Amino acid sequence: MHIDVSKCVEGCSACVEACNEENGLYGFDRPETDSQWIRKVKLRDLSTDKISVLPMLCQHCENPPCCDVCPTGASFKREDGIVMVNQHTCIGCRYCMLACPFKARSFIHENLTTQLTNSPRGKGCVESCNFCVNKIDNGSEYTACEEACVKEGHGVISFGDLNEPTSKVNVAMRKSPGRRLRADLKLKQKVVYSGI
Repeated sequence: MHIDVSKCVEGCSACVEACNEENGLYGFDRPETDSQWIRKVKLRDLSTDKISVLPMLCQHCENPPCCDVCPTGASFKREDGIVMVNQHTCIGCRYCMLACPFKARSFIHENLTTQLTNSPRGKGCVESCNFCVNKIDNGSEYTACEEACVKEGHGVISFGDLNEPTSKVNVAMRKSPGRRLRADLKLKQKVVYSGI
């Protein structure tokens, strides 16, 4: 995924709302303690005092610390690099939440009265962005957040196969090269930000 921060609009929450809708995280005025698969954050460059607004989500690390600390193997990385949580084996210990330097994981505290068949959730489990795996596995080229951003006319988010040279994510990265957040941690995240 490539995120061009220079195009991100501070007051826009289309990506967050689309993610919430896609994954059954209802209510747009949700408390920060509720599950958040994507959230908008502000970063300030200490050397220039420049403030950037960007969507923060699971970075889908090549070396995911969340998987390293999971005692049951519920946190795992698929062959295509998407980091996921198996709701059936997650025991809710929250070690993965502590290990994630991006605060990209949420614990489900609330009772769940409705479930989406494409995005099962379970009280007492941890969850995070899964790059809309249900859509991607069914042939879609867009995550919910990217689709919403395109509809708003911003074009901040590009998703695709990094191994395919002509994919829209690679085209975006060539047009506007970026960097990984906290590259010093050497996690080799699959989310790259430009314009910071």
